[in-house]
Amino acid sequence: MNELLTAASIRRLEAAALAALPGGILMARAAEAVAEATARLARTLEPGRPVLALVGPGNNGGDALLAALRLRERGYACRAIALRPAGASHGDAGEAWRAARTAGLRIDGVEALREALEAAPIAIDGLFGIGLDRALDGPAAALCGALREARVPVVAVDVPSGIDADTGAIVGGPGAAAVRAVCTVTMIADKPGLHTGAALDHAGTVQVAGLGLEAQRAALVDEEMLAHRQALTGEHALLHERTPAGGRAPGAGPGLAAGRLFGAAQAAAALPRRARDSHKGSYGAVLAYGGDTGTRGAVLLAARGAQALGAGKVFVATPAGELFDPGQPQLMTADGDAPFDRFDVVVIGCGLGTSARAHARLAAALAQARALVLDADALNLMAADATLATAGVAGLREGHGARRVVMTPHPLEAARLLGCDATHIQADRRGAALELARRFGAVALLKGAGSIVATPEGAWAVVDAGGPALATAGTGDVLAGMIGARLAQGDDAADAACVAAWLHGRAATMWEAARGHAEGLSAAELPALAREVLGTLAA
Repeated sequence: MNELLTAASIRRLEAAALAALPGGILMARAAEAVAEATARLARTLEPGRPVLALVGPGNNGGDALLAALRLRERGYACRAIALRPAGASHGDAGEAWRAARTAGLRIDGVEALREALEAAPIAIDGLFGIGLDRALDGPAAALCGALREARVPVVAVDVPSGIDADTGAIVGGPGAAAVRAVCTVTMIADKPGLHTGAALDHAGTVQVAGLGLEAQRAALVDEEMLAHRQALTGEHALLHERTPAGGRAPGAGPGLAAGRLFGAAQAAAALPRRARDSHKGSYGAVLAYGGDTGTRGAVLLAARGAQALGAGKVFVATPAGELFDPGQPQLMTADGDAPFDRFDVVVIGCGLGTSARAHARLAAALAQARALVLDADALNLMAADATLATAGVAGLREGHGARRVVMTPHPLEAARLLGCDATHIQADRRGAALELARRFGAVALLKGAGSIVATPEGAWAVVDAGGPALATAGTGDVLAGMIGARLAQGDDAADAACVAAWLHGRAATMWEAARGHAEGLSAAELPALAREVLGTLAA
């Protein structure tokens, strides 16, 4: 299962299930899943650690209370700290409170937290769930701070309290409070906000508890995908007016309610074995174009990335004269004025610069190229010149189609393209990627922690790979070339972006794992690492 559902879809499923099932069934199933995850965690720690349920006012608090009761039945010492010790009185949460009191579970207020933490418990975060719409404050924020200081392991119920289930951002902004969990047991279906942005430092390992609603979830995904396809209105849906500078986050369109988490299984399925009866012409010709004075290494890194992922022929060209890579003599050179339609794929922008000549060559690529990867300075030029961007979009859509064009901004480049600032992009990374794809008529790969791939039609995926080792110059250039190689071999644009981004991210985490730290990766090492990852998929 790799579906990711938005909070609105989860609520639809939950409401339907609550109406159809006897009272308390879903909460009991959720509690059992949380109890099992907590017991598994406990078995990896020193024996005898108690369990502390952190109880909020809603159903997440009920889940935590019932999980504590289940664990007490298994022999764990359990108690609870509640934001509102009076407890809930209605619905399933009210029943959970009554069960806890009847069983004699100790439930204290927040004033008892420091004393409870002295026992080094395993904490169950049942404070708030997917309905949180404001920053944690008061006792809840203080509780988060105390947990962080105590460094106790936390199992989060559904989402870590303070994290937006759709966006992965901290509710209230980067300075607001949020729980840091080592494990999150998420209910009914996985959620995009657990795999991108700030959430990657808060969710820990994500486990999905389907709560017996797997068939209903599959039916909902099919229904919403059909409705979305029927709602598409054609060409005009791909273009939107530019967001004014400093405007709100450009995530106005929701896209499909269901996306996918793109991981190793999806990458392996998208990489068929090569036929024995093939040759270099079978795998396409990629031109890496860029590398102005002072940044020539960028285009060479892109070319090496294309070579590593199997492009049949790789060419390098620059607006500043011929560029040869003596360390990679298989890379061929092309004239800086060569027609772009000579090549199967053009990767343009890596170190390109923003000169008048760079502008002219980008305009030519937008008009001529059969398939394109737009990176770095190509994106900056489009952001700075609305005429270039508009003409380019028209050419991409009318000439070669959005399925064969990928744009690869990092958050600052995305902000320039959408006329806002990077904090708005990071507040809703999925929404920003969808808006980029719609506005420019291309597949958008929004790079960063939990990279997002979005199509103009509203499909989206979160790439389940990557890490802080990639936070160094040149790694994005390698990725651009890798995408170009996949396009040259026939992938559609969305698959090319997903496969290359996963291989790229996995290469970095493999490097981190081998060394025990994330510092010091050179972008020039990535192509060879990506080839190693390919080998693990083929095994």
